Amino acid sequence: MSAAESAGPPVHEPVTPVATAAMSAQLGRPLRGAAAVAHRCPCGNPDVVQTSPRLPDGTPFPTLFYLTCPRAAAEVSRLESAGTMREMTERLADDPDLAGRYQEAHRDYLRRRAELAEVPEIAGVSAGGMPTRVKCLHVHVAHALATGPGVNPFGDEALATMAPWWADGPCVCADDPPGEDDGAAMSGDGPDHGRASGGGDE
Repeated sequence: MSAAESAGPPVHEPVTPVATAAMSAQLGRPLRGAAAVAHRCPCGNPDVVQTSPRLPDGTPFPTLFYLTCPRAAAEVSRLESAGTMREMTERLADDPDLAGRYQEAHRDYLRRRAELAEVPEIAGVSAGGMPTRVKCLHVHVAHALATGPGVNPFGDEALATMAPWWADGPCVCADDPPGEDDGAAMSGDGPDHGRASGGGDE
C-alpha cells in the first residue's frame, strides 16, 4: 500500500508545546514561525507544519507547508535523486491538462498563504517551482498532505510512489532533543521554490 492510500487526511491544529517539541526534534533545530499543524503522520506525530509567510525576525518566507518528518523527507529525496523532477517538468510542456492543474495548484498555494498574511516581498511567488517547473518535490508532497488529493498533481503522484514512512513507528518522541533524530534532513533549495527566502531554512 502506498503512502497516498494510508497517510490520512489533512488537519488544521494549534501548535501545542508537544507538537513544537516533536517538530523541533524532527528538524534538529527550534521550530520558527509555525502557524498550525497541517498534517499528522499515522504514527501520531506532526509531519507537515503550516508556516507564517513572515518569520518572527521579519524574514519573508514563501513556504506555506513544510515537510518536517525526516523519514518522509528521505523518501522524497529518493524520488528527486531518481530524476523525477526533471521528468515532471518535461511533462508540463507536453500535457496542457497537467499544466493547467499545476497552475491551479500554484493559485491554491498563493490563496492559502494570503489567508495568513500578505507579504509584498513574495507576492506572486509560491514554492517548489510552481507554476512552470518542478524544483523541490518536498514542497509538493507537503502541499498535497496539507490539502488532500486533487490539489497538487505532482504531490499526489509522489505520494502514490512513496513507501509508508511511518511503518517502523514514530521517527521521534516529543521529548527528544533537537538533533537526536535518526532520519535524513531535507535537501536544500532556494527562495524561488520555497524552502527559504533571505537565508531561512524552515
